[in-house]
Amino acid sequence: MTALPGRQGGLAAPAGGPTRVVFVALAVVILAGWGLVALDGGQFLTLENVVGVQQRSAALGIVAVGQTLAILAGSLDLSVAYLISLTSLVAAEVMAGQDSGIVPAVAAVAAVSILVGLVNGLVITKLRVHAFIATLGVSLIIKGVVDHLYDGPAGRVPETFQHLGYDRIGPVPVSALLWAAVALTAWFLLSRTRYGYRVYAVGGSPEVARLSGVRTDRVVIVTHVLCSLCAGIAGLLLASRLGAGAPTVGTDGGYDLESIAAVVLGGTALAGGRGGIAGTVGGVLLLAVLDSVFNQLEVNSFVKDVVRGVVIVAAVAAYARRTGMLGRRRS
Repeated sequence: MTALPGRQGGLAAPAGGPTRVVFVALAVVILAGWGLVALDGGQFLTLENVVGVQQRSAALGIVAVGQTLAILAGSLDLSVAYLISLTSLVAAEVMAGQDSGIVPAVAAVAAVSILVGLVNGLVITKLRVHAFIATLGVSLIIKGVVDHLYDGPAGRVPETFQHLGYDRIGPVPVSALLWAAVALTAWFLLSRTRYGYRVYAVGGSPEVARLSGVRTDRVVIVTHVLCSLCAGIAGLLLASRLGAGAPTVGTDGGYDLESIAAVVLGGTALAGGRGGIAGTVGGVLLLAVLDSVFNQLEVNSFVKDVVRGVVIVAAVAAYARRTGMLGRRRS
């Protein structure tokens, strides 16, 4: 039987270097943003702005955590944006403005999310369809369902549940605490359980993992279920903010590509097997701080997209160069 490399080396090695880099980059962006906003006559590091960054990054952060799990396993999920829209509608319709509907709504969202994750995982593993095509196809199915059933906002979220989206404990929004709980849970799974070990192994080399006794199909399916559950949690959060479900809330936010961008910025390799949750948190915060700077400077959307694209490409290029240099040193 082929030996499976440990988490600290080989297939399961996390990307510690890129994780440090993204937080250094985050600090540089914060300092640069503070300076630029000050030159423009504004204030950047205010309590209101810090709280705003946390609130804006929470939904994306939750989705990106799930996307990290999928990408680490050598997969990805393009269905998360439409799933967010669907779950926001399911939650709001089941709640129907009543506190008694909160628990059934959460259960319904979990059921829908698990079903979508299972379909994604089974299509990828049993039908051998590439993750890009499989999850794109599932996203189009969800889009068709949403477009057929809804032509605008639907349902109503009770005021009790809206506290999730708007309340805060001191300077920390409740939504940020929810993101932190999801991120810590994922970190624990990856670093302290056999499941995490297997995710890194499958992402590093599915064939070696299979020969070592890992049930690779099961790992991929579980990973997609967890990724979809994260999207469902984000749908609940956005429904609490909107007070209703919205058929375009996921796609308008671009949570599919934005979440992948955040994961890549955090140093997780798109090929799988290297990276982690900490880097993704840094990547999400980096994107959120950039957006905050752009908003305060009233930069137009074209420049925003160009700068964000340059940052993402530069980060991936830097990580690739660093990985290549480390490879040459070891050989």
